[in-house]
Amino acid sequence: MEQTHETTPGPATTFDYEASIAAGILIGFLALPIVSTARPDLYASIWLAIPVFFLIAAPTGILIASKLSRFVPVIWQIAKFALVGGLNMLVDIGILAVLMKLLLSNYGINPESAVTSIGIVTISFFMIYKAISFLVANVNSFLWNKHWTFSGHSTEKSGEQFIQFIIVSIVGFLINLFFSSFIFSKVAPIGGINPSQWGLLCAVFGSIAGLIWNFIGYKLFVFKK
Repeated sequence: MEQTHETTPGPATTFDYEASIAAGILIGFLALPIVSTARPDLYASIWLAIPVFFLIAAPTGILIASKLSRFVPVIWQIAKFALVGGLNMLVDIGILAVLMKLLLSNYGINPESAVTSIGIVTISFFMIYKAISFLVANVNSFLWNKHWTFSGHSTEKSGEQFIQFIIVSIVGFLINLFFSSFIFSKVAPIGGINPSQWGLLCAVFGSIAGLIWNFIGYKLFVFKK
């Protein structure tokens, strides 16, 4: 994701629109397995509109943020982080949805099933799926935030940045995993939804908690000027 555009807030450059279109495409397709799992009754009628909507919405949002950033500069970085954060959440939850659906339909593995216990902690298949999905999303987050969201920051200490990123992300991972797994195991599903649907909703809660931490960590420690 190399780029040569200016890094001052707005107006958006060609690269910014290209990045937002790429993010919109990814978001649209990653949303498909989530909608299929969460609302299978609606999926057949709206699946085609989902990628189209995000393909249009992502660059449109960047355009609006670029215009507004002329008056409130911080909006520019917030808008890019929000788009990357949304993409990252869908990478996380999309992979989780695929793992739960494929392994349940092909091998009959229920995400609630226990794999092993370590002391008082029970390791479930859901926790393993969540760990895999979050780690993949974490790599995605680093690339997008380094080369786009915080691209105006110095890249002379890439090794140090990477170590700081890993530390912040590990804490974010623990926060994400704790929130999603705790709610999944301790709170009864709302409205009679099935375990896979409840798992996705719990993953959303965990992703939001981890996203808040990650923004603070990336902004103040990893990509600080």
